[in-house]
Amino acid sequence: MKEYDFPKYLSCYLSKYLPGQKNASKNTIISYCDTFKLFLTFCEEDKKMKPEKICISDIQKELVVEYLDWLEARRKCSISTRNQRLAVIHSFFHYVQKESPENLHEIQKILSIPVKKYPKTAVPYLTGDATQILLAQPDPSSYEGYRDMVLLSVLYDTGARVQELVDIKVKDVRLTAPAVITLHGKGSKTRTVPIIGKTSNLLKMYLDKKKYNAGIAKGDNYLFVNQKQQQLSRWGISYILDKYVEMAKSNFKFQVSFSVTPHVLRHSKSMHMLQSGVNLIYIRDFLGHVDCSTTEVYARADSEMKRKAIENAYVDLVPNEIPRWEEDGELMQWLSAFCK
Repeated sequence: MKEYDFPKYLSCYLSKYLPGQKNASKNTIISYCDTFKLFLTFCEEDKKMKPEKICISDIQKELVVEYLDWLEARRKCSISTRNQRLAVIHSFFHYVQKESPENLHEIQKILSIPVKKYPKTAVPYLTGDATQILLAQPDPSSYEGYRDMVLLSVLYDTGARVQELVDIKVKDVRLTAPAVITLHGKGSKTRTVPIIGKTSNLLKMYLDKKKYNAGIAKGDNYLFVNQKQQQLSRWGISYILDKYVEMAKSNFKFQVSFSVTPHVLRHSKSMHMLQSGVNLIYIRDFLGHVDCSTTEVYARADSEMKRKAIENAYVDLVPNEIPRWEEDGELMQWLSAFCK
């Protein structure tokens, strides 16, 4: 009897291997699950393969490539998203090849599928003036408006990823000098970032006014919650930001030609730090990047800093006197003959 072993391997990979051996975070596992939900949807709708009746031997290189093309064509995914889905599939088959060596040849073909190249766009970020206009939009006279003001200020000042922001609990905030917030990032990594100036003062007043859930310890309350006292979602943060971006557009000084997402505020903080002369090593640690190559994208994106650096390094070697070539008879004769 044919063994439909794909469900078994996928279940073990998601529920045991990733959390147990790779120590992957909950959000990483959710993201990986999304990749396989889409893959199973593709198999069922386009290939008439029932998810519970798929064998590892049924998944061949051609099927995976068709799935990736389906993501682009039917799901309208970007090439970047396609490559992320491929990375998840590669990770899964790296695991499977040790559990199912009899399929090693076909698995190696799948692992050989390359990422798709695409033109990388410049990092979008807000100028200092545009950021100031955006952060001034919430109306602090209402509780919700004050929450939003603090939320946007913390999002910008900490350079937090949107998931890191929604995961902040009251106990992660320390306002005694030096004031810091502990962020829980990718791969269950934590980092501590400083909060200074107005953001620290805003947070102090916010924590005094905040409505706490009496059913749990004060420190275990999420820092930012909705009207039902539930943790804000990533989509909730995006909704709040979109609202104030639309309001900011009424100011003629707020000129942006791109979509302002929570990650744009992270980019903006990074660029502003770089423009202020902060070393890339410190920016890397502040953002929680694994290595500096990821952070260097900000240095490559700042055209104004490049211009200033070139001007400072410029040595004037060009002669001051420009020869009057129109008086060179031989040159004029040669040009006239060349143009005939």
